[in-house]
Amino acid sequence: MSLPRRYIPSVSLLSAFEAVCRLGSTAAAARELNLTQGAVSRLVQNLEGQLGVTLFRREGRRLQPTEPALSYARDVRKALELIARASLGLRANPGGGVLNLAILPTFGTRWLAPRLGAFLAANPGITLNLGTRMRPFDFASETFDAAIHFGVRPWPGAEHLTLFEERIVAACSPEFARQHPMTVPADLEKQSLLQLESRPNAWNAWFAHHGLEAPHTQGIMFDQFAPMTQAAVHGVGIALLPEFLARTEIDEGRLVRTPGDVVAGVGTYSLVWPADVAPSPPLIAFRDWIASVAAQ
Repeated sequence: MSLPRRYIPSVSLLSAFEAVCRLGSTAAAARELNLTQGAVSRLVQNLEGQLGVTLFRREGRRLQPTEPALSYARDVRKALELIARASLGLRANPGGGVLNLAILPTFGTRWLAPRLGAFLAANPGITLNLGTRMRPFDFASETFDAAIHFGVRPWPGAEHLTLFEERIVAACSPEFARQHPMTVPADLEKQSLLQLESRPNAWNAWFAHHGLEAPHTQGIMFDQFAPMTQAAVHGVGIALLPEFLARTEIDEGRLVRTPGDVVAGVGTYSLVWPADVAPSPPLIAFRDWIASVAAQ
């Protein structure tokens, strides 16, 4: 059920209001919007008249937004960003749809990016916009249509498609392996073990899989796989890496596997999208494609 049109102010009114709230003055808003200061003031007054709500306190020549106005401005900003993104997508690709996808940085560069050419070739009418997010977010507060997520808990308010479970391999540089001879998993207990913030119990699980207790003192903590992988390549220590991520470095000889099994990770990679919004044709096409690729 759509709202009556009388409750929907024009974009010009909303743009002026949002700019004043964000920039702090009608003068700054006027410069950004290429309008006169008087025109911005009139647009704000017209918006207040249409809504029947006082949005600003007049303090001399300054407009001070009320708390309800600041909350309204945040919603207006998201709506304007959505309209702008949709307009840019239509302009860039008038014959197809747009999919805004949030991805994990390393997964996106190392697993998804090499395969995207096939998706775009099969769906020439779709424009794909990618942005990185490290943690779950509220779809209502972002402009993404879907996200690729890693974890064990459901994403609140979202549907999901499980892509694959993470499989973990321990690896270090060839030089590190020569300097620190290791023949059995227990030999890793005395080494520098690199850690990842999002996988704080990864080494505990790895040692437990091999019937061992993890050492209390480990190594440097990283917030992403990419710098941790490079640290391992340069001999800083041993990294626990997803198998798909370590494969290239191992094949090229920049990393070698240490003693031990490839073990199950602590979660799965999934495609998630908001449950209260019907999937768009571009999202359906991407979901079907990535499901078939992940199955391989």
